[in-house]
This record gives sequence, structure tokens and C-alpha cells, in this order.
Amino acid sequence: MELDYRVIDKLGLELPPIGVFYDLFRPEGIEPLDESIEKSLCEILRYAQETEKPFYFSDKNKETCVGKIMVGMDSFPPSAESGQIGPRLGVFDEARCNARLYYSVKRLPCGSVNYVSFVPYKQLKKAPDVLVFTGTAAQLEPVLRAAAYSTGEGYHSESTPVMGCSWFLVYPYMTGKINFVVPAFIHGPHGRQLWPSDTVVVSVPYQWTPTVLTNLKEMPLELHGHTSREAYYAEFGGILADLDRKMQNP
Repeated sequence: MELDYRVIDKLGLELPPIGVFYDLFRPEGIEPLDESIEKSLCEILRYAQETEKPFYFSDKNKETCVGKIMVGMDSFPPSAESGQIGPRLGVFDEARCNARLYYSVKRLPCGSVNYVSFVPYKQLKKAPDVLVFTGTAAQLEPVLRAAAYSTGEGYHSESTPVMGCSWFLVYPYMTGKINFVVPAFIHGPHGRQLWPSDTVVVSVPYQWTPTVLTNLKEMPLELHGHTSREAYYAEFGGILADLDRKMQNP
């Protein structure tokens, strides 16, 4: 199914959404990330937004955090899984609190992925495994609304104080659920200052991409009731008054 991503242009985002692909075999037509670049997985996502060029990340690349573990290229050492890191960071008071995360944080099966590709949305030829948007809450409100517009689905947010890349890169792919997170709430993205503090990340798995793109085209991107407080009350009040009139003779 060929998808038209041009409607994303109308959102006015400062940084381009990035399509992420998880592959067992080497992707064709995409260059590898330079092996001299050493970044965490969330930093690699930010780098893809800055360069606006497709590339893939593999086990040959140095990754400075837990990204390779999240995408199935490596495994946690016992010291991490026992919860020793979080208390030293000041994120958890005891190791046992930190250790609980390792039972719930999503990670791809070890050995199932050899390549992770990052492709800016304007260069996508098919729905990526996860399409990642970053922007302010107001800018990304239409993306979440587009998922609900024709389905009635509610909004969903799940994350933890650490291992943020799991929640906006892996969790949506493994669950098939759109997820949104606030990077400033998560230790790594916050400490690395990857995005402004008011940034929201919305991650759309491939099952939802056609629905989101189609509805972004069909629905109003800016609602009249959002233009001002007065407009909101006038519109909402008018709707209620009209319904009251109709209910007098249903």
C-alpha cells in the first residue's frame, strides 16, 4: 500500500518525523551510519532528524547506552538487571525498585534484529515499523486525534524514568499501540538535552500509519474551538443549544 506522507508538512514541525525499520537482513539502498559516530540510540534518532539522510545502525556501530539491548543486539549484564544503576543515578531509592523495570520494559528478542534503519518521512517508500514524531503538544495533537478520528480509540502513554528508547522505539512496534512520552520525564533524553523541555514524542506503529495519514488529510488540522477561549465557549455553547432545540421534537 503506497502512502502519501505530504500531509505531515502541514503540521509545521521543526524536526522531521523519522521512520524506523527493524531488519534481520541488511537493508538495500541505505548507507551505514559512520562507525566513528558514537551515540546512544535516542541520540541516533535525534541525529537522523538533524541530517535528514537515511542510514542504518548495526552491531558494528558503537552505542553508548542500552539501545543495542532494546533492539535485540545485546543483553543486559547482571549488575544492570539486579537494579544497581538507578539508585546511583538518583532515580530510584533501592536496587529492588530499579530491578522491577526489567520485567516490564519491552526489548526485541536477542538476535532477531541486525539492522535498525532511520529514514526521514519525505524519503519513505513504505510504512516504517515505527514512525516517530517530535514536537510540542499543540503541534502533535492532530496526530493523536487522527488515530481516534475514525476509530474512537483513546490516547495511551506508557514510560518509565529510564530506558526511554524502549518506550518510543520498541514498545509501539511490539504492542501495535501508538504511544506518546515526554522526554523530559526520562533520565537519558533529559540529561542529554536532546529536545526542548516541552517536547512530546509520538510513536506510530505500522498498523496505524495508514489510518493516521488518511485522517490527517480528511479532518481539520486546527479546530475552531482551539483558536481562542472565546471561540471554544461560543462553539460548544452553540452546539448544546442546537441539540436542546432538536430534542424538543426528536
